Amino acid sequence: MKKFRLVILTLLISFSVTSCFEDRDDNLVFTNDVKDFIWKGMNEFYIFGNDLPDLRNDRFGINGEDNRYDSTPEYLNYLSGFSSPETIFDALVFDAGNTDRFSILFPDLFEALELFNGTTETNGLRFSAFPVPGSSDEVYAIVRLVLNGSSGDLAGIERNMFITGVDGITLTTTNFSDLLTQDIATFNFADYNNNNTETFDDDILTPNGQSITVSKEIFTDNPVHRVEVIVEDNETIGYLMYNSFRGNFETELNQAFATFQAANIEHLVLDLRYNGGGSILTATRLANMITGQFNGQPYAKNINGPNRQDENTTFNFIDTIDGGAATNSLGLDKVYVLTTNSSASASELTINSLRPYIEVVQIGTNTSGKTTSNRLVFDSPDFGTSQVTSAHTYALFPLTGNVSNVNDLLVPTIGLGPNILFEESRTNFGTLGDPEEPLLERAIADITGSGRFINNATHSVFEELKSKKLKKPLDGYMYFK
Repeated sequence: MKKFRLVILTLLISFSVTSCFEDRDDNLVFTNDVKDFIWKGMNEFYIFGNDLPDLRNDRFGINGEDNRYDSTPEYLNYLSGFSSPETIFDALVFDAGNTDRFSILFPDLFEALELFNGTTETNGLRFSAFPVPGSSDEVYAIVRLVLNGSSGDLAGIERNMFITGVDGITLTTTNFSDLLTQDIATFNFADYNNNNTETFDDDILTPNGQSITVSKEIFTDNPVHRVEVIVEDNETIGYLMYNSFRGNFETELNQAFATFQAANIEHLVLDLRYNGGGSILTATRLANMITGQFNGQPYAKNINGPNRQDENTTFNFIDTIDGGAATNSLGLDKVYVLTTNSSASASELTINSLRPYIEVVQIGTNTSGKTTSNRLVFDSPDFGTSQVTSAHTYALFPLTGNVSNVNDLLVPTIGLGPNILFEESRTNFGTLGDPEEPLLERAIADITGSGRFINNATHSVFEELKSKKLKKPLDGYMYFK
């Protein structure tokens, strides 16, 4: 079975051994136990532990690191000062929303584990939203990704379809995120007309009468989204769209590289444009599939927070996937990577950590700029999956480290800039894996030396509208696994 399913089974066994949740006559005792776990977990792992006075080892009259988990009246009084686990967690996040945008408190650890498997309630649709030209508040959305086999896919929704309304209600700046993310939604589609000009100001969206109703369902996404072998000008090119670094689909990832091996590809285009990150170990295995000639050499380094410096980790190129099967390695000395600002964490690690070893040609726009890692922390004697308490289901997912390449270079906070600047067009996303899809076409042109391209940054005044509701779960996260 896949590793995370084994983790869930281990947790279930741990919970069943201690029977069901303990009865708590005194709810204050219960909440203090959870708050105690949160403080100890954050103290143990948090990368910004020294930046918060309340997390320092000597904060509560306790004598340094060795005795930092001793209880004192001051410490117990501190815990009681918070009304809930959520309030103490919020108080222990450093510069929340700015310096730290990625630490999470999960009330339900089982739900969290399912997220790591890629299992969520979803219709499988991902959108980009923009202001309608000439309107002060109307919005249109473009379908940028449809997960294979999802309810949205089965209903017939495709990438590059334009939406101007949901359930007959026009999308606006105030309602678009709520309408697009409903559990059941009837999407109202439109045709886009650019008036044969390069500017957006005179573009027109005309409702075309087409509507499709889609419901969210529990769904597990295979991040190996598209695998193609393309032959252009006698060059054999492998194309892989990979949307998340997840250990439970490493077999499928490895099979994609078996396809490339069988085709004797000479070039690889790795499409990470919507890949928000994931497992560091899976990223390390992907690196060995691309190369193969560096097995055992250092690939990436994870530098932990102040109380876990003795567990700083070097991840080496590894020639097996989870479960022990050998990686199908291509032995390449050059790779093309497609990126947008949605390319984050483990995607950025892949570019940053491959560059000391092979040539990486990045095409697209700047990546997100997240070099930090997270770890899932349980309420157990060693904060791992053994002997997890049965008293509650809270789990921590704090920022715990910084990940560099072999040369100690971190991903800059502004992201990794492309070698070839090329933006996705908001009027024509193209078909993923099609040689004429704009970003892939640009990579093929560089590989074959055919045609002349100029950087196509539009710098439009119509910036994409952002909303947390439109982000998929765990986007932007890179975790120690």
